[in-house]
Amino acid sequence: MTSVEGLHFKRRSLSMEEIELGKATTRSVDPRAGVTYAWRKLNVFAPGKGICKKSPKAHILKDVSGLCEGGQLLAIMGSSGAGKTTLLNVLTFRSRKLDITGDIFINGRPVDKRTLAGVSAYVQQEDLFTGVFTVKEQLNFNAQLRIGKEVSQKERKKRVDEVITELGLSKCVDTRIGIPGRIKGISGGEKKRLAFACEMITNPLLLLCDEPTSGLDSFMARSVVKAMKRLTCLGKTVIATIHQPSSEVFAMFDSLLVLAEGRVAFLGTVEDAHVFFTRMERPCPPNFNPGDHFIYSLAVRSGVEEECRQFITHVCDSYRDGEGMEMDEKVNKAMEAPVHGDALANVKLPKSPYRASWSNQFSAMLRRSVIELARDRALVIVKIFQSLFFAIVFGLIFFDLDKDGINLKSVRNISGVIFVFLTNMTFSNMFGVVTTFSAVMPLFLREHWNGLYRTDIYFITRNLAELPIYIIAPSGFIAISYYMVGLRAEVEYFFVHLAVIVLVANIAVSYGYMISCMAKNYQTAIVLSTPLTFPLLLFGGFYMKPGTVPVYFDWMSYLSWFKYSYEVLSINQWNGTEISGFNNETNETVTVDVGDTIFDTLGFSEDNYYVDIGALLALLVGYRIIAFFLLLSKTYR
Repeated sequence: MTSVEGLHFKRRSLSMEEIELGKATTRSVDPRAGVTYAWRKLNVFAPGKGICKKSPKAHILKDVSGLCEGGQLLAIMGSSGAGKTTLLNVLTFRSRKLDITGDIFINGRPVDKRTLAGVSAYVQQEDLFTGVFTVKEQLNFNAQLRIGKEVSQKERKKRVDEVITELGLSKCVDTRIGIPGRIKGISGGEKKRLAFACEMITNPLLLLCDEPTSGLDSFMARSVVKAMKRLTCLGKTVIATIHQPSSEVFAMFDSLLVLAEGRVAFLGTVEDAHVFFTRMERPCPPNFNPGDHFIYSLAVRSGVEEECRQFITHVCDSYRDGEGMEMDEKVNKAMEAPVHGDALANVKLPKSPYRASWSNQFSAMLRRSVIELARDRALVIVKIFQSLFFAIVFGLIFFDLDKDGINLKSVRNISGVIFVFLTNMTFSNMFGVVTTFSAVMPLFLREHWNGLYRTDIYFITRNLAELPIYIIAPSGFIAISYYMVGLRAEVEYFFVHLAVIVLVANIAVSYGYMISCMAKNYQTAIVLSTPLTFPLLLFGGFYMKPGTVPVYFDWMSYLSWFKYSYEVLSINQWNGTEISGFNNETNETVTVDVGDTIFDTLGFSEDNYYVDIGALLALLVGYRIIAFFLLLSKTYR
């Protein structure tokens, strides 16, 4: 017996013939290993568009009924716009913005989102993984977070080994998954099988797949569908939308659900489909792909739209009045009472959407975040090299600015280079976060929605893992450039400057997180970065003196870390600095406090020193908290 999160299944050995050909007989399938998933009279409406005057609701699915039993592979087919994806979204309870009527049952019991999550898995069209992980590391990661804490580590490892064997991943088990363009990894077919393996970790009763063969060549597509057939040999219930299957792939399906214009055109076995379409005077020609033929027959083709729609109506009506009536009886019977040997009888639904404890989530996520940084060395090296490169460049450009002593020219140059340092720290670190964090957002959302980990766990562990980089890189920058430029030589002033620069770098990181969480996608985040940062730069005190900002923009200056950090570093550089000169009128040597003159010119005050440091710390925490809540808002769907 294998037990995963309260689900109990009896395993059996499959013959090589069953595994290779996927030809499991009805007698060989354990009825307790799968479920009968049935739906009746599903109608789906999309809300009308428009602000002042909304258009009528769009009727997407129209009285769609059907079912899939344990040990069966049901393929949902149809031309573009037929309603395949909409039906799958309804069956997986991922259609929050649509109006839905109808019934959905599992083994004769009404199903809701929580029940479905406890007994099913969903393989999405796009494969998203941690690219630096090996195949086995990815599966171990999923096992740690998706299998309940009542299951021992030994049993988890055993389950990982089982799915590796079941889905034919033994040859690539120690190969990294890969990142396109950066890290070479496994093939597309192996990625798709890995996606199945990640979902099968919990040994679900029901598996739903969104176009699992999309983007794969015929050989890879065949290997993926064979993997799905292996699961039906174990008694699993498998439902998948399929787009343009090859003849060989098509022959592996147990049942077909053909949709056209949001209606059911056919539901039954592959053999019955040939009989039905022959009766509709659309027999499949010899040596022709049946899948392509059925889809083409029910497509709305340009130039003959009306004739196509009339034929679609004829086919759907014929099915409804013929085979559809028999199917409706079968669906109604499946909904009346639990089936014999009900697999749901011993299912213990989790109270929380997260199966792993807080501490397990934290350790797994922190480990993954550290491994990502350690193995993706190019990214880390680029960040550190960028800081060192700019340190040398700025050091050479502004080399030894005080070599002629303190004068008006050197004061202006040194004040300018301080602001340049702040600007460089801001944009280099902010863009570094935006380009990486927004890029991994889809993976985070999928894993979070699948119940792997909490939002706070993800945010905290990622911040902790990246923190050393955002301390080392700015520290290296200042260590090189500070004395090259000729800033104040005493060591205590150096460390103050270093601390403020590191603080600014991490505020920029917080701001980058906020922009990434605010934006809809990676491209939007990149576009928003500069416009949202540039006003804060203008109000930093270098371009505009504090107090001269228009009153309606004055509030923005309080959000600018440029303002506080520039004032702190100016005080650190010039406070107590004096220059002496000879006054020709009085014939006396005069000492002038440079700091007072500069502070008066820039509108700064030494009294603000600790206030500014407090404000910088507040911005560091504040922007990070805002980023977290924006990230949290993304998880609601």
